[in-house]
Amino acid sequence: MSEHGTMALVMALRGQGITDQHVLEAMEKTPRELFVEKPFEVSAYENTALPIACGQTISQPFIVAYITQALEVTPRHRVLEIGTGSGYQAAVLARLAGWVYTVERHRPLLDGAKARFAKLRLHNVVVRRSDGLKGWPEQAPFDRIVLSAAVEDVPQTLIDQLKPGGILIAPVGPERFSQHLVKIIRTESGTRTEPLMPVVFVPMVAGLPQESRTLDGASGEKR
Repeated sequence: MSEHGTMALVMALRGQGITDQHVLEAMEKTPRELFVEKPFEVSAYENTALPIACGQTISQPFIVAYITQALEVTPRHRVLEIGTGSGYQAAVLARLAGWVYTVERHRPLLDGAKARFAKLRLHNVVVRRSDGLKGWPEQAPFDRIVLSAAVEDVPQTLIDQLKPGGILIAPVGPERFSQHLVKIIRTESGTRTEPLMPVVFVPMVAGLPQESRTLDGASGEKR
């Protein structure tokens, strides 16, 4: 891990209003260069989003820190993440939560994230390949839910998997690359929604990618 890079990143995050010391420590302990593609390792600690496999992106560190701070995670919490991607957000959450359950539809991304979690000895992260819009009903209810891809509206299916008093954060909006981050708090009588900030996320896609058969009979994903 680049010590200079992480220190500069933490200082930049403080300057952008990230004040939760636990969040800053989690960001500092999570080596972002492990989560980016080889050609972009030199940019790992720049505060910018970067492309990863399967047409997805790894969010800029500020957005990851901002979402993590807004989730108000404690060691007692069970967190559901929809859209594992590289695993960066889940790895940061794993340093704060009791358990992190993360769902990804692309098998190559999920396999890569699992290897990173093992390398970092993050044994409180549980992964699953499935349609993220369905959540993880077998493990519900959750204290916190975070969507790492954008939806036009948050599915009621996911809200139903949130405990009363729980927090869900998601990028919401009809535009493909322009949404608003919202914080939904489940109450005894329904939900309360708080707008947070404009964001740009890749869109959430329902279902699983089709798998094709290669010549040797092994399966591979169409992307």
